[in-house]
Amino acid sequence: MTPARQAWKSRQIVWLLLSLTLCGIYAPAAKAADEPTVVNSHSGLAISGFDPVAYFADRAPKAGRPDMELSQGGVVWRFRNEGNKSAFEGHPEIYAPRFGGFDPVAITRGVSVAGHPMVWSVVGERLYLFYNDEARTAFNADPGRFIAAATRKWPDVARTVGR
Repeated sequence: MTPARQAWKSRQIVWLLLSLTLCGIYAPAAKAADEPTVVNSHSGLAISGFDPVAYFADRAPKAGRPDMELSQGGVVWRFRNEGNKSAFEGHPEIYAPRFGGFDPVAITRGVSVAGHPMVWSVVGERLYLFYNDEARTAFNADPGRFIAAATRKWPDVARTVGR
C-alpha cells in the first residue's frame, strides 16, 4: 500500500471512529491495565490464545501462535501473524474484547461471567464474547440496549472481578 493510501485509510478510520463515538455506537475500552480481562486459568492467555484481530480481519476466531505473543497490561495475547500483532499493539482499545471479554448480558445483571472465544459478535466495530449462544442471541436482538446497560454496570462489576 502506498504511503498516500495508508494516510487516506488512516483518516477514514479516524472519521469512522469519531462518527461512531458521536452516535454512541463505539466507546473506547479502558486501558488494559485499568480493565480486568478474562484470562484462561490453564494457559494464562487472554481469550484462550485466540487472536483478537482475527475476529475483524478473518471474521472468525483463529488461534494465535506461541511465537507471536504480546504482553500488554499484565495480560498475554497471541496473534496469527505480525500484522495482527502490530495492529493490536497500536490500538488495543479497538481489538481487545469489550468489557475485558466478560459476557455483556451477564454484566447487565450485575455479575461477571467469562465469555467464550467461540461465542462472539462484532457490533459497532467492537468485539463481544458471550458465555453461551442464548446470551449472544439475546444481545444480537437488541445490542444497543445491552451495550448501554452493560456500560453503566461495568464499573461496579469490574471492581468485583477476582474477589
